[in-house]
Amino acid sequence: MSHHRLAPNVHEHTNALEEALGALRTELELPGEYPADAVRDAEAAVSALQLPAYDLTAVEFITIDPASSTDLDQALFIERDGSGYRVLYAIADVPAFVSPGGPLDAETRRRGQTFYTPDGRIPLHPEVISEGAGSLLPGQDCSAFVWDFRLDDGAEVTVVNVKRARMRSRAKMSYKGAQAELESGNASAVLLLLKEVGLKRVELERARDGASLNMPEQEIVQLPDGGYRIAAAPQLPVEDWNAQISLMTGMAAAQLMLAGKVGILRTMPAPDERSLNHFRLQTEVLGRPWDGEVSYGEYLRSLDPTDPRQLAILHSAGMLFRGAAYTAFDGTVPEDAVQSAIGAAYAHTTAPLRRLVDRFVLVACEALSNGGEVPGWVRDALPSLPEIMAGSDQLASRMERLALDTVEAALLVNHVGQEFDALVISGSKPQKENGNGGNGRNGNGNSNGNGGWGIIQIAEPAVTARCAGELEAGTRVRVRLISSDIATRKVHFELVAPPA
Repeated sequence: MSHHRLAPNVHEHTNALEEALGALRTELELPGEYPADAVRDAEAAVSALQLPAYDLTAVEFITIDPASSTDLDQALFIERDGSGYRVLYAIADVPAFVSPGGPLDAETRRRGQTFYTPDGRIPLHPEVISEGAGSLLPGQDCSAFVWDFRLDDGAEVTVVNVKRARMRSRAKMSYKGAQAELESGNASAVLLLLKEVGLKRVELERARDGASLNMPEQEIVQLPDGGYRIAAAPQLPVEDWNAQISLMTGMAAAQLMLAGKVGILRTMPAPDERSLNHFRLQTEVLGRPWDGEVSYGEYLRSLDPTDPRQLAILHSAGMLFRGAAYTAFDGTVPEDAVQSAIGAAYAHTTAPLRRLVDRFVLVACEALSNGGEVPGWVRDALPSLPEIMAGSDQLASRMERLALDTVEAALLVNHVGQEFDALVISGSKPQKENGNGGNGRNGNGNSNGNGGWGIIQIAEPAVTARCAGELEAGTRVRVRLISSDIATRKVHFELVAPPA
């Protein structure tokens, strides 16, 4: 997922956008300050922490994250193992700090996940855990769930187990720093093997027809004329290779839980034909048509997010990833256990500092891997987790959607009165009602009382919006921008010329 972030420049015209994005916290009733009793619970857990006896502090783990990150969930070590590889993947031992049924447990269940807003973030856990004792910071002895993988020469998993261990990261690397070392020829053995294994895991993903929506970080930059543009920083290759280790762990977690007949999976159906057709239309107007000859996963890999039009395609591709859900089970294996975009059964397990469900998956997998019983508090929580996570995901998605609506209104604010060529993505029949003009996601479209309305895509700036008029999907039209209001996120287009 991408996150829109305001550039650190201050212009008087920027205030409207800053205020509108900042208001999302209040409008969506996002969590505020951490409750005092939950913070006290966290502080007590940190003071009482006892590190595991199994000692892996001699292993030279590293972390690779965005440069500014301090909530470090994962640390990595890779070495050769005969003709294959051994991968040790340490995941922060968040369960060690959260007493089941306590104030901290209750607050994390209320939040569900860390929320990323354009003006900051709202953490799932108090900072004493997420940026302190629970984070895999360099030089700090930590408790972690360490996944021990043996891979063959094609990077397929042959053996896996997971165990709580004491570990210590040697270095906190940024993605840019890691990529620079790899390109300079001065990379460590671990980084070189990450590239080697990562490339092979990407090929395995292709063989599964897997697809990843790897959105870039986006910065909203003000132009000299008071308008705005989006500057996108594309993902570096090392980010993809690092993500492949996380995906491998999630698939291994799913297999452990399916074999043990208890756990919770991340599932998702394949995109339906309507979504695929809608997506094809948008790729056409944005100048990079997807003809369906290659899988949509392969097509998405080919896009350049530094190109505003191709970035817009990546945004619209979100419609292909709908229907994701959490499927809990205990005693009976679910019939449909596949996450279609990954092309395999999958579970969230590598980000417990930032996602609630991972805490329960880690404990279940550690027990199952070592022939133990999954604790009762984990099993008791399983039925409630899908609803908790669905509500949290919906809130995060709504925030991202409204942030994008706000940004698109800002992108158009200096273009009022101008005409654009557009492609109709979807249309409606004429209807006698008046709405409030809005963009293509907020549901407040404008109907002119005489005709209908439709969803249009313009190429530059790359924006999807509602437009008043009788519109038919797949047709090309000429439209005029009537208004664009940053504060209300409302964009109003009207039809100038019907299709020929």
